[in-house]
Amino acid sequence: MQFQMFSFARRTALSILGGLACSLAFPVAAQGNYPDKAVRVVVGFSAGGTTDVVARVLSKELSDELGQSFIVENKPGAGSNIATEYVVRAPADGYTLLMMAVTSTINQTLYPNLKFDVTKDLVAVGLGAKVPNLLVVNPKLPVNSVKELVEYANKNPGKLNFASSGSGTSIHMTGELFKLNTKIDVSHIPYKGSSPALTDLVGGQVQMMFDNMPSAWPLVQSGKLRALAVTAPARSPAAPDVPTMAEAGFEGFDVSSWFGFMAPAKTPDAVVQKLNAAITKALSKPEVQKRLMDLGAVTLPMTTAEFDGFVKKEVATWGAVVKASGVTAD
Repeated sequence: MQFQMFSFARRTALSILGGLACSLAFPVAAQGNYPDKAVRVVVGFSAGGTTDVVARVLSKELSDELGQSFIVENKPGAGSNIATEYVVRAPADGYTLLMMAVTSTINQTLYPNLKFDVTKDLVAVGLGAKVPNLLVVNPKLPVNSVKELVEYANKNPGKLNFASSGSGTSIHMTGELFKLNTKIDVSHIPYKGSSPALTDLVGGQVQMMFDNMPSAWPLVQSGKLRALAVTAPARSPAAPDVPTMAEAGFEGFDVSSWFGFMAPAKTPDAVVQKLNAAITKALSKPEVQKRLMDLGAVTLPMTTAEFDGFVKKEVATWGAVVKASGVTAD
């Protein structure tokens, strides 16, 4: 009887251990086969914008590299918060990704009642591209450098206006950061997008603006605007004659719009690393680099750990700017 009980207990233990081994092996096998179906790449802005274009360029490359369709889905609204929350609540299996822009790191402080935290509820997968901003002015403004602009603003306090694509946008916050760094007295004029803001800047209703290079650079090339500096650590290949803010005398002013892949928290690390390797490989291709360069973007591959640190630093940096500016959103 005692032997039978021991045999039964042994068989039961072996059965449990066998089942546990199978359950542990299954996710490993599933991760090894990833992806075995289409992957959704959610974009928080309308089709045609820079975030959308970068997402589509890289999604095609990921499709080719990993053998499954990476399908871009646009879910605009609430400054990209609708798309972000959608991905946060999606299954953490690697089949729903977010093409996150710098806007999301600003929103973390700008919106006091967010139902998510991008540093905790999402995991960093890989940085796709960075797009520097241009500091542009109306050509009738008698300044030819950033220092001359600051000197002119100090001599004419309250008389200059800077435009943005909307309150709380990265374009607006870049202007606020510039105000904090230089202590100049200029007023913010928000618009419903870069296009109407640039129209009024060309017309002289406003005098200055920080804008993404893809939309501002053509107006500089046509002589309708004057570029004073690019807000990146290095000069842009698209505008090699335009100095950086550091070269203009403002060290540490590194502000770029950027776009990177994020996944729901607790997505298996094996899946995240596989995606990161595919993104890195895509960004190494000359044709991809050229396609993004045509947008004024630069590629900067990062490991998942590097991108995670980058996102957290952006949240902290923009959080300080938002608080100092006093801007809030419901």
